[in-house]
Amino acid sequence: MAKDYYEILGVSKGASDDEIKKAYRKLAHQYHPDKSGGNEAKFKEVNEAYQVLSDKAKRQQYDQFGQTFEGAGAGGQGFGGFDFSGFQGFGGQGGQGGQGFNFDFGEGGFEDIFSGIFGGNSRSAKRRARGRDVQVDLEIDFSEMVLGVKKKINLYKSAVCERCAGSGGEPGTMQKTCPTCKGEGSVRTTRRSFFGTFSQVSECPECSGEGRIFEKKCRNCGGDGRAKKEEEILIEVPAGISDGQTISLERKGEAGPKGSLPGDLYVNIRVRKHQKFSRKSNDILSKEYIPFSTAVLGGKVEIDTISGKLILKIPAGTQSGDVFRLKGEGIPDLHGRGKGNQMVEVIVKTPKNLSREQKNLLEEMKNQGL
Repeated sequence: MAKDYYEILGVSKGASDDEIKKAYRKLAHQYHPDKSGGNEAKFKEVNEAYQVLSDKAKRQQYDQFGQTFEGAGAGGQGFGGFDFSGFQGFGGQGGQGGQGFNFDFGEGGFEDIFSGIFGGNSRSAKRRARGRDVQVDLEIDFSEMVLGVKKKINLYKSAVCERCAGSGGEPGTMQKTCPTCKGEGSVRTTRRSFFGTFSQVSECPECSGEGRIFEKKCRNCGGDGRAKKEEEILIEVPAGISDGQTISLERKGEAGPKGSLPGDLYVNIRVRKHQKFSRKSNDILSKEYIPFSTAVLGGKVEIDTISGKLILKIPAGTQSGDVFRLKGEGIPDLHGRGKGNQMVEVIVKTPKNLSREQKNLLEEMKNQGL
C-alpha cells in the first residue's frame, strides 16, 4: 500500500519548505530511537517522507504520480526502467491463433521514459545521493542561553575515508570498466510470465551506477569511500535560543557514499533549570527577599542579575509581591529586536526570633496602629 508522505509528516499538500522541515524536526526528535519512548520504525518512516518532500524534484514526481511513486527513501534511486518488448496477449504464440500485443519501443525507448521519470539507472540520481542526517542533544546552562556560547562536541560518525579520499579505490590503483554492467551503470533482469517477457533495469550493484570500478578496493573502507571516525564539531549557540529549539548545521552529518554530499547535523538544545532565574518570553523572572524595615521605610538592596550584582531602590511602603522591572537585563531577541527585562518580585521577610527590645518596638508600633 502506497504511503501518504504528507500525512506522515502531518502537513498539507500545499505546505512550504519551512513547514515541512519544521514538522520533520519535531517528529524526528519525538521518534528518535535513542530517546526514551522512541520508535525506530516511525523514525525511519518520517525520514523517508522528508527525503521525498524536501527534494523539489522528488516532491514534484510524488505529487504528479501519487500512488505509483515508490522507493523515494532509497537514496534517490527511485524506479528502475521497464521494458515490455515481446509482450504476448492471450492469443498465444506471436501470430498463431491471435496476434496479441507486442510492445517494442526499440533500444532504450520505454525504458528511458520510466528512467527519466523516476531516476532509474540515471547516474545523476546517484550523484544526488547524500549521507544520513544526524541528531544530537546539547545541554547548556541558563546563563549560556542568555549570553550565547560556543560548545565543542565529539561525534562518532561516517566520514570521508582518509586513505582513498572518498573514491573507494586503493591509492595507486587504476579504474576499469565494470565487468558486470559493461560500463552502462545499470543491469537488466528479465522474467517470463503468462503475459510475456517483463524486464527491469536497475542500478548495477557492482559499481553503484558509476560504470567503472577500481582494480582494487580501498583496504580501509572496503570501497565505500567512508569510514567511522570521531570528529570534533564546534556548535555556536546564539544568545536567546529557547529550550527545545534546534540548530541546523548543513553538511555536518554523515558522509555520503563515494564522495557524494554529506547529510546535515541537527542539534537539539536543552537548557538546564536555574536555581534563581526562570524565563517568560524574553524576560527573566526572579525573586528577592527584603527586610521588613526596608519594605516599610524604603532603602536599597543588592540583587542578582545574569550580568552581575545591581542595586535596586525599594520605595517606602513596598508590599510583598510587588514587581520591579530592570530594563534591558533580560534575554536578547533571536531576531535582533532588542532585549527583554528582568522582572524582580520582592518578598517581605517576616522577622523571627526577635530580641526583647525588638518586640517592645513592635508592640509600640502596634499600639500606634501600625
